[in-house]
Amino acid sequence: MKFGVDRREATSSSADAVAVGVFEVEGKDDRLPPSLALADKASGGLLAAAWKRREVRGKKRELTVLHRPDGRGRILLVGLGARPQFTPDTVRRAAADVVRSLRAKGARTLAYQLGSFVDGIVTAPFAARALADGSILGAYEFLRYRTSTEGGVEEASVHLGEERSAEERSLTADVAEQTIIAENVLWTRDIANLPADTATPERLAEEARALGKSLGLKVTVFDEKQLAKMGCGGLVAVGGGSSHPPRLVILEYPGGTRRGRTVAVVGKGITFDSGGISLKPGPRMAEMKFDKSGAVAVLGIVRAAATLKVAPRVIGVMCCAENLPSGTAYRPGDVVRTYNQKTIEILNTDAEGRVVLADGLGYVVDQFHPDEVIDLATLTGAQVVALGDDMAGLVSTDDRLAGGLLAASAATGEPVWRMPLTDYHREMVKSELADVRNSTELTVAGMLTASAFLETFVGKTPWAHIDMAGVSWVNPVTRKYQPSYQSLGATGFGVRLITRYLQDLGRS
Repeated sequence: MKFGVDRREATSSSADAVAVGVFEVEGKDDRLPPSLALADKASGGLLAAAWKRREVRGKKRELTVLHRPDGRGRILLVGLGARPQFTPDTVRRAAADVVRSLRAKGARTLAYQLGSFVDGIVTAPFAARALADGSILGAYEFLRYRTSTEGGVEEASVHLGEERSAEERSLTADVAEQTIIAENVLWTRDIANLPADTATPERLAEEARALGKSLGLKVTVFDEKQLAKMGCGGLVAVGGGSSHPPRLVILEYPGGTRRGRTVAVVGKGITFDSGGISLKPGPRMAEMKFDKSGAVAVLGIVRAAATLKVAPRVIGVMCCAENLPSGTAYRPGDVVRTYNQKTIEILNTDAEGRVVLADGLGYVVDQFHPDEVIDLATLTGAQVVALGDDMAGLVSTDDRLAGGLLAASAATGEPVWRMPLTDYHREMVKSELADVRNSTELTVAGMLTASAFLETFVGKTPWAHIDMAGVSWVNPVTRKYQPSYQSLGATGFGVRLITRYLQDLGRS
């Protein structure tokens, strides 16, 4: 979707549809708000009549379509809910609702009346960014394997009107930047949605190489023989049961400043997770093609960082393997030695994500000495039990790092919740046979014991772990509870969040 800024009033444009935000009506006041006067004029009074009959109330997700008597398309009134609860994410969700409602309805162009989406803390720049974000993300469909499409909005723009025409230059820059970020999310979704027969560990390494070539980045790929020689026993063990061998991929973005901070971003890239010898149940196993979402998000983050030229140096690490049962698969009871020489007792081969991350975390800390490490992983079902499908879990050993991620979360609408990590959780992952074990005998605090396991491999480096098992993909059941900008399939979660964090870090 093309998205831009237009200094004209939206209702005077030639767009197929004009979207106007409407706040929820309080009390019995049936007077038409002044903010809807232009839209009412364009509708030939239809809006005022509908308002008087209380057909338009402004409740969240309420959509009312009025066809203009002059034949110049339609006016779409989108409910924003109550003013006290109005946030940029309200606008982002509303924009996605608008775009999705116009799918297969013959509307190819869309104009947003910017002023109707501005109120309180939601300033014009916030609203413009959110409209771009929600529209681009909401319009996304994964069409690689489809032979027909419904068609939808192809061009959208925010219209400033006379009251904001002086802000055209700055708002154009805001929208352009947000468009780049949103398009990186779509690029990430396209890879994350690929099935396991296509998106093998080798294929993810090829995607990284292609990205490096296009952006002039250094990319290093370690194959299974090199991993064995390096002592990356975690990746070798988890990938040992598949005919598609594991890969460790390193992407280096040098940063926009000479002495900026170095941030390592490490992603779990299990291209398919059967559970291995500890086989998963059959139902919903097909969704395990999304278990690579952390590593694919790393690709998208590095791509966005390089495109936007963020200040910090970024080291992206992708820990890629396919977890299958076979005669060469690792087994419960095995002991695995990782890159930093720490040993893991394997009690459950379905707790494989932490095992491959152990090598990636140990390697990047040893080789690059980053100022901080963030890992992204679809790690535990316990995260979904604790926080549901719309919020990721955050565990961190550094308050500044955690605070920065929470601020980025609030700005982007990618929700994370900080969880505790205590000695109780650390004791639970200690092994009598090895340094740590990858599972525990108590089925409690699974997200936090997994975090305690990972902490073992970062030493004293400031570290944050984001367990995004619930938010990385949307299925037909969870879809109705998710915002419209999270399309069916992969969500690309983490790209907007970490990109914003890197931008904020550069500004600070």
